[in-house]
Amino acid sequence: MSENIQTGFGPATGVGSLPGGDAREAAKTVTGSFEDFPHLPELPARGPGADMIGRTAGMLVELYARVEPSGWRLGDHPGRDTKRARSWLGEDLDALEEFTQDYQGPLKVQAVGPWTLAAALELRNGEAALSDPGACRDLAASLAEGLRLHLAEVRRRVPGARLVLQLDEPSLTSVLRGQVRTASGYRTHRAVDRQVVEATLRDLVGTHDGGPVVVHSCAPDVPFALLRRAGAAAISFDFSLLTERDDDAIGEAVENGTRLFAGVVPGTDGPLSDPAGSVMGVRTLWRRLGLRPGLLPEAVTVTPACGLAGASPQYARSAYAHCVRAARSLADNPE
Repeated sequence: MSENIQTGFGPATGVGSLPGGDAREAAKTVTGSFEDFPHLPELPARGPGADMIGRTAGMLVELYARVEPSGWRLGDHPGRDTKRARSWLGEDLDALEEFTQDYQGPLKVQAVGPWTLAAALELRNGEAALSDPGACRDLAASLAEGLRLHLAEVRRRVPGARLVLQLDEPSLTSVLRGQVRTASGYRTHRAVDRQVVEATLRDLVGTHDGGPVVVHSCAPDVPFALLRRAGAAAISFDFSLLTERDDDAIGEAVENGTRLFAGVVPGTDGPLSDPAGSVMGVRTLWRRLGLRPGLLPEAVTVTPACGLAGASPQYARSAYAHCVRAARSLADNPE
């Protein structure tokens, strides 16, 4: 068993998005819930530019995007959509800074990864940037520079924090399998070579100056082995979508020190089981893999299954509290 399990994470955190549009209320909820591992909240209900694609498009350097009826499209100049995205991000950072005075410890910030961004952003002809390898390279380079600047800004505002960067890649499996639809909807874009996908992600991971990077996907069939090779310190996923086909890749990831962000708490309103029941599947997986139970709290961070933008504010607060209690249950009773 590897003894280099990734440290620098807390026992529980959120994925990113929350319901509502009040930045201060969201920051208060996150920092109050996750005292050991808060994150920068995202509030997509505010509209275009607060959604995950628009927010990350606003971080790009020397590339700009605007809202068209079909979605976000790249253009030459920053317009009101870019300004709106940057303004909301600034508002979120102001609120986070207010509620993290003197905070010391891990702090997570999220952005869309290069492949989901390439699948979502349109070129001038209306096709996804994914259709053009050169556009994909330019997009990844612009994102890398934008993330460097964003992380530096968060570091300036919360100087005691150890920053964890999360790249959201829900479209990654579709990109690898050639399942992203063209603008007409009748065809799909060709699958991108796995080595190209891996190399691009590795370059992005390297922009974080040696800090840990989590890759998140709440889609089925997360490519655990590829993400581990690309340098992800942790992989965040919807635990309910795992199948026994994933066992070998997960066992190998844990053996090599990759941390698992196990999404065990539902992302939409519904009854919550007791905290121990929420992590029962994690314990079962551990036994199936023959892993040492004492390793559980060192190797697993408990999260919701996905973002909570579609939940009610009351449920979102309950879900966060539930994650904390479930993580405590894992630590107290790993067997």
